[in-house]
Amino acid sequence: MQTPIPALRFQHQISFASIFALFLAVIVQANIDSAQVIAQEPAQETPADPVAKSEGDAAGNESLKTDKPESIKEPEAKTDSETKPADASNPTETPKKKRKPKAKSEDQEAEAENADANKSDNEKQPEDKQPAAEPEMKKAETENAPAPSDKSNEAESKSADSDETPKEEKPEEPKKPEPPAEPARLPNIGSSDTPMIPGQPWRVHDVRRPRPAVVMPGALSTYEKPGTAPSDAIVLFDGTDLSNWTHIGPDGPDDMRVAQWKVENGYVEVVPRTGTMQTIESFGSCQLHIEWQSPEEVKGSSQGRGNSGIKIMQVYEVQVLDSFNNRSYADGYAGSMYGQYPPMVNASRKPGEWQVYDIVFEAPKFKDDGTVEEPAYLTLIHNGVLLHHRRAFYGPTGGRVIQKYHLDSPVAPLTLQDHGNPVRFRNIWIRPLDL
Repeated sequence: MQTPIPALRFQHQISFASIFALFLAVIVQANIDSAQVIAQEPAQETPADPVAKSEGDAAGNESLKTDKPESIKEPEAKTDSETKPADASNPTETPKKKRKPKAKSEDQEAEAENADANKSDNEKQPEDKQPAAEPEMKKAETENAPAPSDKSNEAESKSADSDETPKEEKPEEPKKPEPPAEPARLPNIGSSDTPMIPGQPWRVHDVRRPRPAVVMPGALSTYEKPGTAPSDAIVLFDGTDLSNWTHIGPDGPDDMRVAQWKVENGYVEVVPRTGTMQTIESFGSCQLHIEWQSPEEVKGSSQGRGNSGIKIMQVYEVQVLDSFNNRSYADGYAGSMYGQYPPMVNASRKPGEWQVYDIVFEAPKFKDDGTVEEPAYLTLIHNGVLLHHRRAFYGPTGGRVIQKYHLDSPVAPLTLQDHGNPVRFRNIWIRPLDL
């Protein structure tokens, strides 16, 4: 049975239209994909805000995907009745007509025009300039990204600048040691270019001249309490014992006996008729400090009232006597160089009060033949008053005699006399001098 000719011709027309529509849809889809790819590439002229640009492009691409004009939409899927030719056995069945595209609205036409304009702008950009936007994009991402550590920053900068060859880091040169600081200058302590002092081996302000030793001075005495000795002095009596003193027995200087005077209340008192007491050690030139007190009860007169004596080197006597309102011969007053020089003034205190002698004694010097080269000298301050100033002895002192110097030992003991009066002594110290 032959198929009617009109029905066959209509079937071929339907197949050709379907193929043409499918071809047109493929072309339109390819153009859309190309436009999306181009739109995703960032433009070179907008490096100011790459984040905003990428957001704008994404929004544009989304509008292209969603708001395509009706004329370029993909054809709807055909049903079996539409794709298959009409059954020849059923000549009465007629194929369904293709739906006509709906009329485009004004908004859709405007969106389509914008999409075409974006597409044409992207196509106009030179191809050789498009890849240059990639470093700009990376730079923007680097600026917006959180700051990495120093080492990661160095690695990223090296990878970004792949065109530049990495520079070799030069090893750090070892630091030169700093010169030591110049020591601070000491104060000016002398000179070496000044004139020589006549009679001395030293220059004026000589920097090499030995400095004086340091000595701590002692405390001053009061009436109630004796003072103390300087730090370099030899304390002969500190108010406690007579370990530095002796009495000489009848057999001569070598017959030393235990000292017999009385020690109490910080002083030593003469015990009458026990004899002279002397130091165990011997001294020459010296500074001597000694405090003494005559009895408060006045007994006797002239040389019989509070009488004693201090003999330096056993032969040079400084008189001890109660000379307060007590008349006697001048060279026998308190502080006199007994039998040779009276004191320049009478500086005695009342009986029973403590009195102070400060003495500087210079021992005599002899030549090899025994003659005197330098006599003995005495400087005496009594209760703070100067009585003798470097006055020379004629020789050893004595009553009613003038004695000449004789060569003897350069040192000898210090002695305190017993004249039968209970005179007291305290705070006795001596400083040997190299004069």
